[in-house]
Amino acid sequence: MQYLVSVIDDTAGLATRDEEAAIDAFNDRLTAEGYWVFAGGLAGPSSATVIDNRGDEAIFTDGPFLESKEYLAGFWIIEAADLDVALELAAAGSKACNRKVEVRPFQ
Repeated sequence: MQYLVSVIDDTAGLATRDEEAAIDAFNDRLTAEGYWVFAGGLAGPSSATVIDNRGDEAIFTDGPFLESKEYLAGFWIIEAADLDVALELAAAGSKACNRKVEVRPFQ
């Protein structure tokens, strides 16, 4: 089953060199152990554009869809046998990036 591990940040700064090295090592582990599907970091919320095309015309709004102190800073998509394995990996990812993470299974 695939899981989305979302990295939650509440700082304006980027990852430190030590954090980047730990993230690279974690990514290498995911790859070596067969859990890796895809991962990426995201630009800050101020770079977001929300699009609502539910009406007659698309509406484009600059900024995030939700104003919040915390935001989605990046993610991993992993393949794990079950939720317990996904949670164990997410805990290691949280330690590596030094940020909170959220785990959600794909439907």
